[in-house]
Amino acid sequence: MRRRDFFKYSIATAGALTLTPIEKFLALEVKKKYANDIVILGKTGIKVSRLAMGTGTHGFNHRSNQTEDLGIKGLADLLYAAYEQGINFWDSADQYGTHPHLKEALKQVPREKIVILTKTKATTADEMKSDLDRFRKELGTDYIDIILLHLMTDPEWNIEKQGAMEVLSKAREDGIIKAHGVSCHTLGALETASDSDWVQVDLARINPFGASMDADVPTVEKILKKMHNQGKGVVGMKIFGAGRLVNRIDECLKYILNFDSVDAFTIGQENKQQMYDLIKRIPENSI
Repeated sequence: MRRRDFFKYSIATAGALTLTPIEKFLALEVKKKYANDIVILGKTGIKVSRLAMGTGTHGFNHRSNQTEDLGIKGLADLLYAAYEQGINFWDSADQYGTHPHLKEALKQVPREKIVILTKTKATTADEMKSDLDRFRKELGTDYIDIILLHLMTDPEWNIEKQGAMEVLSKAREDGIIKAHGVSCHTLGALETASDSDWVQVDLARINPFGASMDADVPTVEKILKKMHNQGKGVVGMKIFGAGRLVNRIDECLKYILNFDSVDAFTIGQENKQQMYDLIKRIPENSI
């Protein structure tokens, strides 16, 4: 029996057989999750690595820790190092000021091998059209994989942002983007996202301790499960509670890796040492 078939057989019959210690070990091995696992975001068809390269640690006003500490060349090199490890998901935003950094990294990587997620503060149709043109120029690409309406707090964001939403819907039809959605920062905004057919991808704050989240953990879990069951792509953020949980990394990773309603998650990595440490820790905490 081939090893792959043995894994399937062992798992399917584990309840009916008494497995030897080595068989139990091999059966468990197949359940491990890795940073470079390729997963599909909901019904979008977009294939991303489980871990996304966050570029917006303390990001606001068009800057972030990554832009200030690494610069364009340094962050580009970090993104390329991630690509070499099989991580194809890059998380950016206009607010982080990291578009030029991704453009530099794309000089080393085939565009079609990378999934770019970025975010906009646009509200009106004209603002969104302008951002689409500017973003693509800044990124050096003809298309953007995912664009999110950034930092939604108003429960009626779907009314306020109607102009921008319509432009993004048309951009998806025209192949300028592949999917659209929101990032949420209040419970009301998150609930609206869960009820919106327009949202294809949601970026949600989630960790096991409720740090920097929209509500308590059970409440957010319930909403994300609903989104996942609807076929929305769910990407987790604030996995370490915006830095408040860095002394509990393993607990946070174990939680997110075992919460199946989150397809992928983004973590703001500021150097290669952090990246390699995460790559090592993820499978260790997945079972």
